[in-house]
Amino acid sequence: MTEGEHGDPFGDEFADALALANGTPPGRRPAGSGDRTPGGAAPGPYPVARAGSPRPGDDPAAGGTDRDRPAGPGDARDTAPARPGKRSTGRSGTPWRTARDIAEHAVHEPPGPGTAALADALGRTLAAPLTALTDLPSFDTSAMDGWAVSGPGPWRLDHAADDTGTAPDTGILAGHATTAALPDGHALPIATGARIPAGATAVLRSEHGEVLELPDGRARLYAPRPVPPGQDIRPRGQECRCGDHLLPAGTLVTPAILGLAAAAGYDELSVHPRPRVEVLVLGDELLRSGLPEGGRIRDALGPMLVPWLHALGAEAAPLRHLGDDADALHDALAGSTADVVLTTGGTASGPVDHVHPTLRRLGAELLVDGVAVRPGHPMLLARLAPRRHLVGLPGNPLAAVSGLLTLAEPLLRTLAARHPAAPYRVPLAAAVYGHPHDTRLVPVAYRDDDRHGLVAAPLHFHGPAMLRGIAAADAMAVVPPGGAEPGTEVELLELPWPAGWSAGWPTPDTSYDPAAPSGGAA
Repeated sequence: MTEGEHGDPFGDEFADALALANGTPPGRRPAGSGDRTPGGAAPGPYPVARAGSPRPGDDPAAGGTDRDRPAGPGDARDTAPARPGKRSTGRSGTPWRTARDIAEHAVHEPPGPGTAALADALGRTLAAPLTALTDLPSFDTSAMDGWAVSGPGPWRLDHAADDTGTAPDTGILAGHATTAALPDGHALPIATGARIPAGATAVLRSEHGEVLELPDGRARLYAPRPVPPGQDIRPRGQECRCGDHLLPAGTLVTPAILGLAAAAGYDELSVHPRPRVEVLVLGDELLRSGLPEGGRIRDALGPMLVPWLHALGAEAAPLRHLGDDADALHDALAGSTADVVLTTGGTASGPVDHVHPTLRRLGAELLVDGVAVRPGHPMLLARLAPRRHLVGLPGNPLAAVSGLLTLAEPLLRTLAARHPAAPYRVPLAAAVYGHPHDTRLVPVAYRDDDRHGLVAAPLHFHGPAMLRGIAAADAMAVVPPGGAEPGTEVELLELPWPAGWSAGWPTPDTSYDPAAPSGGAA
């Protein structure tokens, strides 16, 4: 059973009650205040849709897309403006920031570190400082194709004798070493990345040199200008020396860090293990394929959650669909050894909402039971065992995203030993109506504004059951109770993937068995 099936406390009933309290007939919204124009539209370059007016993007012929349209008061029934002194009829819950703090500190420290091959370290966190195991470069190296020269020119052009005793016409190539020193006044062809021979003082780039054949069959190399010592030579240890501290523990392993580690001599890294997560999708109404029919709907959370968890640095087992079965849920929770179990739906108090009764049956400790945030109010966090937790997400898709960002992300960040992102605030491009008492999380897209620079444009389709807004979003804006005017700086929760994100994150480990004993290895 989902949040919406019980009626959103900040839905039609609340809107009508608030309207009556403000002296407005039910079904109508109080007009905005401040810089808003009558009808609630915000001034400036970003138009706000009015209640009852056509919305650009609702019909492709109208022009515009979801990403081009800020949210307005007519977008969803959970966007009534706050009025001082008026109380919501909805349930109270843990304040949003408090809930995130509880989730972040639900475990005191991440599991013990292990080792991982470079190919399996992406997205993990360094458990020990990265220290160079060799000089970089480990020998004097040519930075350009050209000639290794000794002393001032012109130079007699030689051929190299490599470590096999042959004299290739191509000169010194990368991966080959010369055995003989280069005499003063001589030059050798050399390739980029090749080892500089003893006696060489510089590299003359191929486009700067001129070779002249002499009558006696010998060749001379000339340069149009003097070649300073050290030109185009990368000296040994230029980037680092063996033993240099490269990166501290706690650094998130990125593709660039994998390259640095390989260059510095590593085959494997000391890293924290990925948190192991099991996803249980609840609800008899969910279809796994095809079109909705017979009152049943497609499961939108299953395809979304596992990749999202991978982007958060977690290792997720293949998800399981349990339906509305209390015994199946009990057995799944009792038998799982995952660090975190994520459930979808069933967190409210309806006749087939089995999460709360099952947690009581297991003797679990409820750490957070409802959060003062919209959407996603009926989310929860429970401790199943000293180092095992459950995050209960609402069944509505955007409400579940809210639960991911509010409770799952801080918990998984601690388990993965990741550092929290620095607080990031951006001005709003348009007004966002707020709940009187609860925080709102609203999908936004970045835009350039002549006055404010980078701004966050609130997007339409941000109701609890909608995904169209978050699919077009760059971040979620944290809107305080009462809402925010255009130009107000709000905190942003950026989504855990950059522009152009693709399959670069770790793929699912289908061998992971959530019922297997946990050894804590990486």
